[in-house]
Amino acid sequence: MPEALQSESGWAYAPAPETTSITIEDRYGLFIDGRFVAPRSRRRFDSINPSNEETITSIGEAGEADVDRAVEAARKAFRTWSRTSPLVRAKYLYRIARRIQERARELAILETMDGGKPIRESRDVDVPLVAQHFFYHAGWCDKLKWAIPGNLDPRPVGVCAQVIPWNFPLMMAAWKIAPALACGNTVVLKPAETTSLTALRLAEIFDECELPPGVVNIITGAGETGRHLVEHPGVDKVAFTGSTQVGKRIATACAGTRKKVTLELGGKSPNIIFADAAIDQAIEGVVAGIWFNQGHVCCAGSRLFVEESIHDEFVRRLQHRMSKLRLGDPLDKNTDIGAINSRDQLEKINAYLDCGVEEGACLNHDSRQELPEKGFWCRPTFFTGVQPAARIAREEIFGPVLSVMTFRTPEEAIERANDSPYGLSAGIWTDKGSKAFEMASRLKAGIVWCNTFNKFDAASPFGGYKESGWGREGGRHGLAAYLK
Repeated sequence: MPEALQSESGWAYAPAPETTSITIEDRYGLFIDGRFVAPRSRRRFDSINPSNEETITSIGEAGEADVDRAVEAARKAFRTWSRTSPLVRAKYLYRIARRIQERARELAILETMDGGKPIRESRDVDVPLVAQHFFYHAGWCDKLKWAIPGNLDPRPVGVCAQVIPWNFPLMMAAWKIAPALACGNTVVLKPAETTSLTALRLAEIFDECELPPGVVNIITGAGETGRHLVEHPGVDKVAFTGSTQVGKRIATACAGTRKKVTLELGGKSPNIIFADAAIDQAIEGVVAGIWFNQGHVCCAGSRLFVEESIHDEFVRRLQHRMSKLRLGDPLDKNTDIGAINSRDQLEKINAYLDCGVEEGACLNHDSRQELPEKGFWCRPTFFTGVQPAARIAREEIFGPVLSVMTFRTPEEAIERANDSPYGLSAGIWTDKGSKAFEMASRLKAGIVWCNTFNKFDAASPFGGYKESGWGREGGRHGLAAYLK
């Protein structure tokens, strides 16, 4: 028997790494007015592979002058793009979607190398959804007057500043760029500084598809670059996905201006398990809800409420299922849990783990699971015995950490689930359709999944309430933010 297939405890998987035979330049500039240019700031930063801490490439950092250039290019292009026939705009979006499909493997590998997520997720979830969003919005280009009730003369907003996070860099770019272009707007996109590679590769695709210069501009950099872009007087619309803290600063900066603003912010989503639920199905839903993408998901089901009568059995099964998750090389097709995106994020997660223990909760993870020597790693974890007032039950951790609590009645479940400053998503697990409908109608969440979790579709609007932001992305509702 080959040694790779055996271990002391029985069977083990042989490594199945994806080859990284793709082209990555040593240095990248900014994509402005249809071409790559060097940043006038002359500043650069490294893109780091979080699974091995190796430098992937060097990326230009946009300064204030570069932001001016990008906004000016977008303003100039808007005069033509906004008057372009809807059918022509649709052809561009269809062309982009098809090219994304053709380069899917390359994009998936880059997404995994740059962000640390397992290749199976990049390949099977992220990239297909990216193409889907461009296909879907291409279909809306000539139907906009039927998209928003009462708006029979839909007109584009103008220049859109779009700032996206590091957890789903390529998908977030598609969520924002596709509807903006479909409605006739132009874009200046700023990806997160730790995950800029796929946005820059997307710029290459725009160039290949002969998208007119200036329609999409991509500038890279950190928070200061984003601040210059959001506050720029030449911007008509701001779309931001990221932390609630930064979202509040953006809302303050745009208050009193003519800018339209949509914010998709943090979350602390409840996942509610009733005793009549299909337990094994619910276990898989919990796994998908909290350990998908290492918990780097704004709508992660990070608060688990289990009906008291099945708590012990549910926790036992959850512990068993968690022990089967494979942590390791994100490029290995057998990997379930990849690397944490950055050292800073790992330190934040570890601080919450220490806090949970100090607050008296019981930490559960598979301590036998070895962590790689290099890179940023955190074992999938859940806490039991969590008090509702505990920090791990109230604050967004943004990592593979789950807080397990109990409830006795549906009324108590609703009350505890809604007792949060966030309101992005929720999950309900029950065999009774009437119970699911009643619960869903009373949960203060932008999206509610019943007997599933983390399911997305370009035709379905996504967004939150309370400190999870305002506005919707995707579907007919998501078009409204990009139309006057």
